[in-house]
Amino acid sequence: MKRVLSGIRSTGQLHLGNYFGALKNFVTMQHDAECFFFIADYHSLTTHPDPTRLHGNVKQILSEYLAAGIDPQVATIYIQSDVPQVAELSLLLSMHAYVGELERTASFKDKVRKNPENVNAGLLTYPVLMAADILLHRADYVPVGKDQEQHLELTRRFARRFNQIYGVDYFPESVPYNFGRELVKIPGLDGTGKMGKSEGNGIFLSDSDEVIRKKVMKAVTDSGPTEPNSPFSEPVANIFTIMDAVSEPSTVAYFKEKYASCEIRYGELKKQLAEDIIRTVAPIRERIEAISSNDKYLHEVVTDGAAKARRSADRTLADVREIMGIHPF
Repeated sequence: MKRVLSGIRSTGQLHLGNYFGALKNFVTMQHDAECFFFIADYHSLTTHPDPTRLHGNVKQILSEYLAAGIDPQVATIYIQSDVPQVAELSLLLSMHAYVGELERTASFKDKVRKNPENVNAGLLTYPVLMAADILLHRADYVPVGKDQEQHLELTRRFARRFNQIYGVDYFPESVPYNFGRELVKIPGLDGTGKMGKSEGNGIFLSDSDEVIRKKVMKAVTDSGPTEPNSPFSEPVANIFTIMDAVSEPSTVAYFKEKYASCEIRYGELKKQLAEDIIRTVAPIRERIEAISSNDKYLHEVVTDGAAKARRSADRTLADVREIMGIHPF
């Protein structure tokens, strides 16, 4: 059975893009593969998050994963810092990771440019820790976004280098996974790009009905078509992409016809879109609220998840230590 690993930073928050882009697929995949889902609280420390909010952020993400349909009885879901073996493997992998290749990563150069006062060692070695997350469970497949593809390629390089140096065929070269087809890419409400927290253009799974309505009504459009069958501008195409994901086909067809005939009213379109998003999000939000208020259940989930993840990690660390010549007396 193939092994799949996916993680999300604890400073994140799940939005429609996450839900339609990967989460719905994860819910299906967990029954067909050995899946590990983790909340990357170590990774979030590179940006120095508020320590009084870190635990709350982890709890929120954990609740959202579970509410979206990840089943802890089927998959392994855990918090990164509950599996200290990842830190040891990161250290061991760093012995064969070179400063030059880490400095050349696009994400590192971008962070240095944006935050020159916070160029910490954790930021530089971020790809090594990410590689440790993946190789700790010897994952075959890793669903990654475009911004993480270079890091996954470094993981493959580190695995290949380890195997070559020690003359073994131990670590698999994990490959990016798109669930066998192109992922649904949900754009933001600002008229360009993808939906995301940092971009401030997202609908989050925990948003209230009123918040969703306000966000959608502020979504960027244009001045409207000037002649029949005009092509969509990018902002309007983005609106219809979101509608394709949440609305009935007949609803989408109705508004596309109105656009083609120059009778479109964006206010009417947005009101319909908001209600369709609410119909999708509200049941998930209710589950999030119920799960996040059940501390006993959350404790059981992360305790069991950490135990399963540690068993997998212990096997890997024992093998790596033996391969590298670190033997007990």
